[in-house]
Amino acid sequence: MSSAPLVQLNNARIFQRENLVLNNVDFAVYKGEFVYLIGRTGSGKSSLMRVLYGDVPLTEGEGFCCGHDLRKLKRAQVPFLRRKIGIVFQDFQLLSDRTVNENLFFVMRATGWSDRKAMDARAQEVLEKVGLATKGYKMPHELSGGQQQRVAVARALVNRPNLILADEPTGNLDPETTAEIVDLLFAISTTGRSVIMATHDYSHMKKVNARVVRCEEGKLLELSAAGAV
Repeated sequence: MSSAPLVQLNNARIFQRENLVLNNVDFAVYKGEFVYLIGRTGSGKSSLMRVLYGDVPLTEGEGFCCGHDLRKLKRAQVPFLRRKIGIVFQDFQLLSDRTVNENLFFVMRATGWSDRKAMDARAQEVLEKVGLATKGYKMPHELSGGQQQRVAVARALVNRPNLILADEPTGNLDPETTAEIVDLLFAISTTGRSVIMATHDYSHMKKVNARVVRCEEGKLLELSAAGAV
């Protein structure tokens, strides 16, 4: 582990709209860590993630993510923070009227890519990483749910992020596909990227020996390992 954490929150208070959902949060994530963020629906998992990627302001306490001070983060700086973060959502959020490759190109153009040859090469590279090397020409509706989520993971990897935030990424998937996506995200963490995976489905967690943090009753609690859930 590097000495400086990639994510650090100190005495932070996390709000959802105007309601306090997590109080006195102390949380650090280091390079290459895989962290399960668990807790019931509404316990604050998504709100914590939204603070980390700049969708919700941090107004109390200290917070740093990928080199950005979250307390001082201005709206104009959010795109620069998000270039260092890949986000995977439960409902895939793919553009349904574009091919897999065009979904990846959309993200690249939005973050400053312009060289088409480089874009083609990077799209192929990330699709190979997620096991979809031959699916770039497909439309999202032609893919299974698991394949669509793999595209979402590929999209999150496009900009070589330091951090992957996966918010209930297996919520719409069957158990076998869930295991495949968890294995994929864990493999990504072994390449030096940090992964925080929010979930309320604990059934697949015992297979991966990873750190577990629980949102419960307004607090963020550190558990010893997945086996402790």
